[in-house]
Amino acid sequence: MESLTEERIEIRDDHKQPLLIRSRINNSSQLAIVGANICPIQSLDYELIENDLLKQDWRSRTKVEIYQYVVLKWTLALLIGLITGLVGFFNNLGVENIAGFKLLLTNNLMLKQKYHEAFAVYVGCNMILGVGAAALCAYIAPAAAGSGIPEVKAYLNGIDAHSILAPSTLFVKIFGSILGVAAGFIVGKEGPMVHTGACIANLLGQGGSRKYRLTWKWLRYFKNDRDRRDLITCGAAAGVAAAFRAPVGGVLFALEEAASWWRSALLWRTFFTTAVVAVVLRSLMQFCHQGGGRCGLFGEGGLIMFDVNSAKPAYTTPDLLAVIFLGVIGGLMGSFYNYLVDKVLRTYGAINERGPIFKILLVMIISFVTSCIRFGLPLLSKCVPCPGECPSSPTGGFSIHYDNFQCPPNHYNDLSSLFFTTNDDAIRSLFNDGSASANTGFQLSSLIIFFVAIYLLGIVTYGVAIPSGLFIPVILAGASYGRLIGTVMAPFTALDTGLFALLGAASFLGGTMRMTVSLCVILLELTNNLLMLPLVMLVLLISKTVADCFNKGVYDQIVALKGLPYMEAHAEPYMRNLVAGDVVSGPLFSFCGIEKVGNILHALKVTEHHGFPVVDEPPLTDAPELCGLVLRSHLWVLLKHKTLFTRERVMTGSTIVNKVKARDFAKPGLGRGIRVEDLDISQEEMEMYVDLHPITNTSPYTVVETMSLAKAALLFRELGLRHLLVVPKKPGRPPIVGILTRHDFMHDYILGLFPNLNPHK
Repeated sequence: MESLTEERIEIRDDHKQPLLIRSRINNSSQLAIVGANICPIQSLDYELIENDLLKQDWRSRTKVEIYQYVVLKWTLALLIGLITGLVGFFNNLGVENIAGFKLLLTNNLMLKQKYHEAFAVYVGCNMILGVGAAALCAYIAPAAAGSGIPEVKAYLNGIDAHSILAPSTLFVKIFGSILGVAAGFIVGKEGPMVHTGACIANLLGQGGSRKYRLTWKWLRYFKNDRDRRDLITCGAAAGVAAAFRAPVGGVLFALEEAASWWRSALLWRTFFTTAVVAVVLRSLMQFCHQGGGRCGLFGEGGLIMFDVNSAKPAYTTPDLLAVIFLGVIGGLMGSFYNYLVDKVLRTYGAINERGPIFKILLVMIISFVTSCIRFGLPLLSKCVPCPGECPSSPTGGFSIHYDNFQCPPNHYNDLSSLFFTTNDDAIRSLFNDGSASANTGFQLSSLIIFFVAIYLLGIVTYGVAIPSGLFIPVILAGASYGRLIGTVMAPFTALDTGLFALLGAASFLGGTMRMTVSLCVILLELTNNLLMLPLVMLVLLISKTVADCFNKGVYDQIVALKGLPYMEAHAEPYMRNLVAGDVVSGPLFSFCGIEKVGNILHALKVTEHHGFPVVDEPPLTDAPELCGLVLRSHLWVLLKHKTLFTRERVMTGSTIVNKVKARDFAKPGLGRGIRVEDLDISQEEMEMYVDLHPITNTSPYTVVETMSLAKAALLFRELGLRHLLVVPKKPGRPPIVGILTRHDFMHDYILGLFPNLNPHK
């Protein structure tokens, strides 16, 4: 971070004419929305700090310690998979049992024709569950509200936001998601499961939590952002695998959407983690299925959540035209969905800022509206005769395709079969083959009503203070309009309506999420229908291409809306017209290689910079020379060891290396490090000196001041940097011009420096 000073700079050409007039406000800490709170944002230290202490630590490590480090990495990957799989299983178990009890209680009252009492019970149960989820988010962990995928994506990009991976966030994410989904909201548990997996990985990687007195000293190897990043990537993949029962899809999701940095070793560990999740889920599912009700109302499904159809799909040229049409419509509706979500989130942000009570009131309003729609709209649907004898009310599981909602004997209400059930079971009903008999499908009017209701409810529900995922609402809306088109085209196509529902869900997912490979594999793992691969690929490519013409993906929009300084994989075109020296912030604070304690302490108090250049000056060198970069957190640790101070300005690097270890400078969990209040430095000690060379990163990444800003931005992002030093082009000048940080590449900051810059050129 930089101090807040302002200066006006003019860049002139050879004829002294102003080219760019810059109102230069020195870059400050970014503020972003975490939950509904405004919090300061810092960057993470993914760069390897190569100083004397680290090199000494490398040299002193034995083969046993190296093997221990490698084994611990794989052990943590195993634990992440085990715990995330268990959480995913009990999450699903809790949702199915709570929602099942609520629906059975309401259904029993309706069978007795006590419709008013049934409505009151249904609304009351949903309200209690929704308020419980909102209270957890509002009072315990505001960062747990929403999907969590944008926050995890930002963290893996190098952004450190307050409490997004804290133990309290993990607790609220698990139980708030169970209550929110069971309350009947049009939300999913998939996004929260990604956040949950990342929180589990973070808790294990940082060696526990000092705040909650859960610490494991043997995890000292992972007290750095670099290793935590790898673990959190595994956790995000495990979350997808646990939510969708899609282990390969989880790996591809982490690669395509979540992670900004990837390597082959990480691919193996991520794949191992998701494989563990799959084994855990399969074992627990078998335990439930063999027990005969020992898991309560836990639904069927196993690793394959939605079974589309066992028939082999056959398609012709007219079918391909229909699939292309589905892709275009999905792209248009997906981009419009993102546009409306953005508007709703801005509105809800103003409401949520007023305090916890307003968050809970908003949840209560949305819960009441959702309950009224779920209960009331089936009354508009006509009763349809059952093909044969209608099944009786279920006792274990409630995937009711034949729901006798206010219908006479041997009749069922198809709209109630979609509304008056859980979201997962509604998707199963839409994906099921409906071509065997005209009576086993859905009426066109029911599909239209359901699509419009789900489309709008999914938009207005996302943004309230509960853990909420976007995958399930999007799949529901896409499957309903896909089945609608399939029903209309049934006389002209060889594809059945269940396959059209799958393609509709794929097109809508592509239009909103803008993912291709991972979504394709997730859908195929969900439905166990590999023969649909060509059509799913086609519809995803078309929908993404169409939607990209209008706006960004929903997660990218949310990241921007929250104010998270995300580094994109590409540079903006106008950055080619600027050079690195144009945007560096000042004034520049630097230290000598052997610096006075008082100067260091003063600089740490008056600035909030995280990195300081270290410059060797005569008599240590013949001319000023850039030695490297020293971190703020390392300076605090060094100042706490008063025995390292000397009265004379002499190099004491060997003494410091013998007195302190590299692990003393390890990063604490959740940013809790040494503060100025922890230091007690006397006036006499302020006049003493300390050698900064042992803790200085002597090989920081540097760029020349004339490098284009676009090239510097790509370098910064691909290397996962926090600081990029800018050095002068010509000799005879000070050895460093300035430091580029993440905020120096942000769109708003650059346009603030150059108000007359055209961002489209």
